[in-house]
Amino acid sequence: MSTPDRSPGLWRRIPLWQKILVGLALGVLVGTLMGESASVFKPIGDIFISAIKMLIVPLVFSTLVVGITAMRDPQKMGRIGARTIALYLVTTAFAIAIGLAASWLFQPGVGLDMTFEANPDAAKEAPSLVQIVVGLVPQNPVDALASGNILQIIVFAIGLGVSLTLIGEKGEPVVKVFESFAEAMVKLTSLVMALAPFGVFGLIAHVAGSYGAEVLLPLVKVIGVAYLASVVHVLVVYSGLLTLLGRLNPVRYLQGILDALVVAYSSASSSGTLPVSLRCATKNLGVSEGVAGFVLPVGATINMDGTAIYQGVVAVFIAQLIGVDLSLADYGMIIVTGTLASIGTAGVPGAGLVMLSIVMAQIGLPLEALAVVAGVDRILDM
Repeated sequence: MSTPDRSPGLWRRIPLWQKILVGLALGVLVGTLMGESASVFKPIGDIFISAIKMLIVPLVFSTLVVGITAMRDPQKMGRIGARTIALYLVTTAFAIAIGLAASWLFQPGVGLDMTFEANPDAAKEAPSLVQIVVGLVPQNPVDALASGNILQIIVFAIGLGVSLTLIGEKGEPVVKVFESFAEAMVKLTSLVMALAPFGVFGLIAHVAGSYGAEVLLPLVKVIGVAYLASVVHVLVVYSGLLTLLGRLNPVRYLQGILDALVVAYSSASSSGTLPVSLRCATKNLGVSEGVAGFVLPVGATINMDGTAIYQGVVAVFIAQLIGVDLSLADYGMIIVTGTLASIGTAGVPGAGLVMLSIVMAQIGLPLEALAVVAGVDRILDM
């Protein structure tokens, strides 16, 4: 009698993060062996990213409305919101400071002989602080939803959620609709995440094949410094906050967010990782859907600590590369500017260059120098 094939069941029993790591490892291997030909797998990754992006707007909007109405008390929501934003800004400032310190300590730009040409396309136009504040309020919520303007969607969802809470029983039917819709979006997220190992394989194979040794070797030190600073930020800042404020074991926390970590790394998008982050927070860490639905969408938009570290490391790297000595005031300006800029730049691939252009302009570094790191921006921003 033949033995039944149990492989599908075995695959289902493997944790998602392990499947994603397998896809990532295979992507690196295939990309390294095939070189630029590995771009043939990129459409697989593009489909996965498109599916993730498909979830963002409806998931953010519905979970945020449900999260606010679940709190019942607008004052409680206000307290949580104020603490959340303050904590996000503080961790972002710490992230930039760690990046600055790491780049100052290891000096990745000293002794490096590289030239660069003017590249006006490398720096995107950065919004001013006034434009950011004015742009928070949508003139047309439908346009905000259609265009995927996350900050405007968050503002509208908060207003709608508070209003539904204030009208009490009259708002219950609408709240139930949003609850059902949010639950359906969470289920759809689970279905999309089943494709994650294949999507990650396609993305990483393309990246590994596109960035060969000839591109990476001159910048391997700055990439290493940025990654090291990120590890320090997680082990020191996050672990410290988890232990002191959350009374949570950092190891348990990291185990709970492994899926989100791997997806965030491979997609280089905090907004694109939001559906996975919500799932990890509620299912793995036991965070209430109300708190997670309010805190995480805001964080995916304004709390980009990894990108902030990238700003600190690369700003000092470029200054060292062109022989500019930064003053203590310049370091302070980088921290302040980078923290504020993180609010106005979307959590999508390429946002790092936008933030970096703001920081460099404030301390007088030539924006043409962005061309030095623009080629490996995706790797630095992962």
